[in-house]
Amino acid sequence: MTELDATSQPLALTHQGVDRAAHHRLDEAWLAAAWSHPTTRVFVVSGGQVMVEDTEDGRTEIVMTPAFDAPETETHRYFLGIDPDGVRYFALQKDALPGRMDDAARAAGLREVGGLLSPLQAGLMVHAVALENWQRMHRFCSRCGERTVIAAAGHIRRCPACGAEHYPRTDPAVIMLVTDDKDRALLGRQVHWPEGRFSTLAGFVEPGESVEQAVRREVQEEAGVTVGEVAYVASQPWPFPSSLMLGFTAQATSSQITVDGDEIHEARWFSREELQAAFESGEVLPPSGISIAARLVELWYGKPLPVPGVGR
Repeated sequence: MTELDATSQPLALTHQGVDRAAHHRLDEAWLAAAWSHPTTRVFVVSGGQVMVEDTEDGRTEIVMTPAFDAPETETHRYFLGIDPDGVRYFALQKDALPGRMDDAARAAGLREVGGLLSPLQAGLMVHAVALENWQRMHRFCSRCGERTVIAAAGHIRRCPACGAEHYPRTDPAVIMLVTDDKDRALLGRQVHWPEGRFSTLAGFVEPGESVEQAVRREVQEEAGVTVGEVAYVASQPWPFPSSLMLGFTAQATSSQITVDGDEIHEARWFSREELQAAFESGEVLPPSGISIAARLVELWYGKPLPVPGVGR
């Protein structure tokens, strides 16, 4: 057992503190009333980014406005949910983020601020970014080709020609920390990553495949290592652009590494001592702090991973 527990604190980007209240999405009267309520808060999403600002007490927050101050839009208004205080939240999809008179606000994406926002605001941003991407990429009916229209407060697209309903797409992907009989961890570097960046292996679940089968197949394909026992750890929404990361630990039954060369450029077995020394020397850079990959490595490593550029 390690000192860390994957469920001891929420993973970054997981939705916390808001009731999505899906039963209201088709109630146009309720949505209109919610939009006009004085406590309702609205923010704009564009190209996967929102406007954020740093507060005097050191927090980072999404720039939100009352609905009556929000930019005009009718067809790209997404209802995100209600917090415990009864505040309703909406996102507006626009072609560009609104300008600001002050210099405190800036445009930012989830990779930059996902770990800085409160769990509630991070969850709202994940929801909005995922909807925006799906809406932009699925404007036409896959059955007949007609242009679809938005319904259910942004959570359905309907085809006026054939009546088909289309729902937001989420692609399941497995991500796994593989260990061998010496309790070493298998970490790899993708071909497009910078030198020294290592992380867990990952890949998409294929049609007709269980998640356990996907773990074994991906590790075999990418690193040439066979896997036996697979255990689920936790999941994380990953809207880059539309994935759900399913985190696992896996026990290797072989140790010979043969990388595929297409996705993985290099893979290595690390003991805890070897990985710590590689972190300290700068030879290895840890995975992103907001990703479930970092949590999976920490579960094996036994302590938080170093923050790049800090402590060296």
